[in-house]
Amino acid sequence: MPPHQSRSADLSTNPVVLVAGASGYIGGLLIPLLQQQAVSVRCLARNPEKVRSWVKQGTEIVQGDILDPRSLDSAMQGVHTAYYLVHLMSGSNDFEKEDRQAATNFALAAKRAGVRRIIYLGGLGDDDDPKLSPHLRSRHEVGAILRDSGVETIEFRASLVIGTGSLSFDLIKSLTDRLPVMLCPRWLTTPTQPIAVDDVLAYLLAAKNLPVNESRVFEIGCPDVTTYGGMIREYARQTGLKRWLISVPVLTPYLSSLWLALVTPTAFEVGRHLIEGLKNPTVVRDSRARDVFQIWPMGIREAIHSALASAKV
Repeated sequence: MPPHQSRSADLSTNPVVLVAGASGYIGGLLIPLLQQQAVSVRCLARNPEKVRSWVKQGTEIVQGDILDPRSLDSAMQGVHTAYYLVHLMSGSNDFEKEDRQAATNFALAAKRAGVRRIIYLGGLGDDDDPKLSPHLRSRHEVGAILRDSGVETIEFRASLVIGTGSLSFDLIKSLTDRLPVMLCPRWLTTPTQPIAVDDVLAYLLAAKNLPVNESRVFEIGCPDVTTYGGMIREYARQTGLKRWLISVPVLTPYLSSLWLALVTPTAFEVGRHLIEGLKNPTVVRDSRARDVFQIWPMGIREAIHSALASAKV
């Protein structure tokens, strides 16, 4: 057995749950919760050492790359449920092509291995919108590829995730913390329905045991519809900051991303793709998630308060 794998997971009779995207924000929060349940957790990682430094002993770590289909077959062996929490926006000149290839590789490997269910976290947005951003269009395409594989797929579509460590929320936090006066582009008035990270995790965990026999798409969000400007104002209110937002509609998404790079330069490339999607409304239009899951997401004020409290811990 390769040294990067743990034998303890092989000896367990619990169902094996694979997490692809273990080193990402959501994956890093989901894994400790899965480790508390009666499942054997397996992490797929390009660099196992980075994951091994924080996962519990007994969690299996398998080396693999979703862009290398040959590395996925062994990772999928014996897997009951596979979480797909992968986004390839950073470090890629053609993230749509890579997202497409990665999803195809993952779906085909899951099908070959007899995986029972894939759980995927994608993005909100109207499929029929001809101006849907490349980022959101790619998120939806990935979901379709996973469903078309024939493996039962539960896809959650969410807007901005409110939580410390979430890139989208941290961008808003950085802007509000550092800029007393903001020349705001038009996208700050785009309606959106964000969701607290704890609620996202609750949905992802609940989907593992959902008694369905077909692929489903669920749109999830908090009860409140707001705007990105509204979230900036609410964050400023809770942190005691006085901020002035001045609308300048001539700022294009690209110029907005340059402005953003002045505040968070290390996140420029991913931030640019995210901002391109902010022109599209991301609101829940299908409320079936409320009917299927016994989960009542917190409102925006509570979600931001929770994010600020967790940052102090």
